[in-house]
Amino acid sequence: MHTIARTPEPPYYAVIFTSLRSDIEEGYGTMAGRMLELAAGQPGFLGVDSARETVGITVSYWKDLESIQRWKNHAEHSEARRLGREKWYAAFTTRICRVERDYGFERSDSP
Repeated sequence: MHTIARTPEPPYYAVIFTSLRSDIEEGYGTMAGRMLELAAGQPGFLGVDSARETVGITVSYWKDLESIQRWKNHAEHSEARRLGREKWYAAFTTRICRVERDYGFERSDSP
């Protein structure tokens, strides 16, 4: 089942990772799963949304800028970024934004 991340009342922060993949698949799925698992255990992590077609977009949500910086400096995450540059991505961009407002809709009969 697919769900949309449930975040607290703003303000909080969003890290938007937009990427184009290379042709190299080896190890990518394992590392992506590990990064999601590891990020979810970090102090200040609030959730994540992700989609991939030609362009991949992953948005992770964080309590504050300090939490984002700790995640960036995490040793395994640093290694994943290095491998991403060397193997898995043709291009990527990271954007960090402060979320001031959010609102949404969910059908009451949704699973």
